[in-house]
Amino acid sequence: MLTSYILEKVEIPEGITVSVNNNSIKVKGPKGEIERNLPSSKSITVYVSNNYLIIEGSFLNKREKSLVYTIKRHVENLITGVTRGYTYYLKIIYSHFPVSVKVVGNELQITNLIGEKNVRRARIYPGVKVTVKGEDITVEGIDLEKVAQTAANIEHASKIIGFDRRVFGDGIYIFKKEVIG
Repeated sequence: MLTSYILEKVEIPEGITVSVNNNSIKVKGPKGEIERNLPSSKSITVYVSNNYLIIEGSFLNKREKSLVYTIKRHVENLITGVTRGYTYYLKIIYSHFPVSVKVVGNELQITNLIGEKNVRRARIYPGVKVTVKGEDITVEGIDLEKVAQTAANIEHASKIIGFDRRVFGDGIYIFKKEVIG
């Protein structure tokens, strides 16, 4: 069943600049600038009018209707990112061998996880700041997708395979996510 018409508006706060070119959206704010390619559809148009970003579509099927709300949420996340930013908190857990973690260039290196001699590496995306203090790791940035993916990379790099997870709970785990400010 087709939905005849959908109109969604996202208010653009003062001090934020939003520009739309084809399937690309650029959001500029006090913390920085983010550019993202949006999913496209022939039935959906995205444009800026006054202080609103308007997403409208006509004769949309189920997939295209969900795409309107996906685009809206992406834009809201971009605006939140350039005004406030995102932070993920991770905790280093070990009970058998002390784990050492350090940031080297664009990667996080994990050594001595359950006594392993090899170094595990997790990619840090550009524009994301990773800080290690004792047993706490903080991942900060303005782009939610890059911050979340960096935190997931760290958690995945410390995943232990081949041991009973109930006994060997060693690793690095996300325990808190928040919007800064």
